[in-house]
Amino acid sequence: MKYKLGALIMVVALLLATAAATLADSGTSTARVHQHLTGRQPDAGCDCDGSELCTHLPLVVIDTGGQEVPGAPIGSDEWGSIIPSTAANGDSMITASVAIMDDESRNHHPSDEPDLESEILIRIRGNSSRRFDKKNYLIRFVNDDGSYDGHEVMGMDAHYEWALHGPYLDKSLIRNYMWYNIAGEMMDYAPNVRFCELVLNGEYLGLYLMTETITNGEDSRVNISEPLGSGSNATGFVLRLDRGSSNTLKNIENFTWYTYRLNRAYDYKINIEYPRSGALTREMADAIEQEFSDFEKALYSMDYDDAVYGYETLIDVNSFVDYFIINEFTGNDDAGQFSTYMYKDIGGKYRMAVWDFNNACDNYQEQQVATGGILMRNSVWMNMLTRDEEFDERIISRYRMWRESVLSEEYLLNYIDETVAFLGDAIERNFEVWGSSFEQQLLLPASRDIASFDEAISQLKEFITERGDWLDEYIDVMRQYGHPSATKKYNH
Repeated sequence: MKYKLGALIMVVALLLATAAATLADSGTSTARVHQHLTGRQPDAGCDCDGSELCTHLPLVVIDTGGQEVPGAPIGSDEWGSIIPSTAANGDSMITASVAIMDDESRNHHPSDEPDLESEILIRIRGNSSRRFDKKNYLIRFVNDDGSYDGHEVMGMDAHYEWALHGPYLDKSLIRNYMWYNIAGEMMDYAPNVRFCELVLNGEYLGLYLMTETITNGEDSRVNISEPLGSGSNATGFVLRLDRGSSNTLKNIENFTWYTYRLNRAYDYKINIEYPRSGALTREMADAIEQEFSDFEKALYSMDYDDAVYGYETLIDVNSFVDYFIINEFTGNDDAGQFSTYMYKDIGGKYRMAVWDFNNACDNYQEQQVATGGILMRNSVWMNMLTRDEEFDERIISRYRMWRESVLSEEYLLNYIDETVAFLGDAIERNFEVWGSSFEQQLLLPASRDIASFDEAISQLKEFITERGDWLDEYIDVMRQYGHPSATKKYNH
């Protein structure tokens, strides 16, 4: 390669020599909280009279005052995206109240004195999941004057916006919990999550995951600065690749969009998730669009591997490598197409953030995901990054490193068993409400549908075992993508 310093063998030696240090820097030494290890464990009974719900998990009770929560699907647009319902006044969210019981010294009941009480805004969230009987919700804590109000929730850092994810397609109930936490051991950031049970307007709705959304914050969240001015150099930002935003100011026409490297047939767009709509100006959006396009132009240029002008000067390479690895390992078909997040602080480098493993581990609705093959390589950005042999070598090296710790078969299968044990009788309560999901055709072909919780756990374990075995044997095929015969048209 034209601009590399030293031979490839020196690069490989350096990666191997620094593997242990890398693990200490970005591996299992991170202060990730795993609720199934630290939270209140299930016990044999409860000290109540049995007249109401009793759970060892945090309990979320929401009251909308009789209002219907908006966001249910009422139609589809020309691209097949859902058109959601709105409140009576046309707003996308309604005001409600929430009470959260979260005292690890005791079990929880709807009548308990709450540990957190607040006014919230709420709506149904998601895309295809909006069609499921069990809905997902977006909530924002607000003050009396309507301003956003961050709260510490279930031991997680203060934040104003949270997603309540209700596993429905995922019959194991644990994919998002498991893979967010494991990603949090591998990467600088992954969303924090806690299991809880939800009561909405007096109706028990089963097991949910309280999940922090990907936006600005401190400590464990995406740590980017508040807007200081109008241009991109005055703010950090979060970008999302998906179907775009209904607020056209937030959608950017970046390099891969107008050069059709994004799949325009599916109307993929990149939108600005942060700064928020109220803080985002036209000048700021234009500056972010230009800055991000500059990164993409560097990546897709003839100088993509140049020490001065190439992509390595603009991204945290390990973040992109680890994002590739965890989504490749789980066969997460949506990654690099939908729910794909990237963030950057003032003067910092681009980093990736994982989101949504609901379809991972062969749980994709439309088609089966095989345990063999390399999947992520065809996604935007990765199809160019993997033309660089150094990037491929880093994938190989770090994959083998993680297989010795948080991606080892022993660790993952034990993680599943411990999480299931922690959930205890909350699993049975959940399926007392949503057991009909086992009778619905949710996966194609129908032979893939899961008929019981035990079958769901077995399927998840089987995929992990087979996927790990295949990658262990064939991860070296990554080198073919960066071989000069595959990349010669990008070099001179």
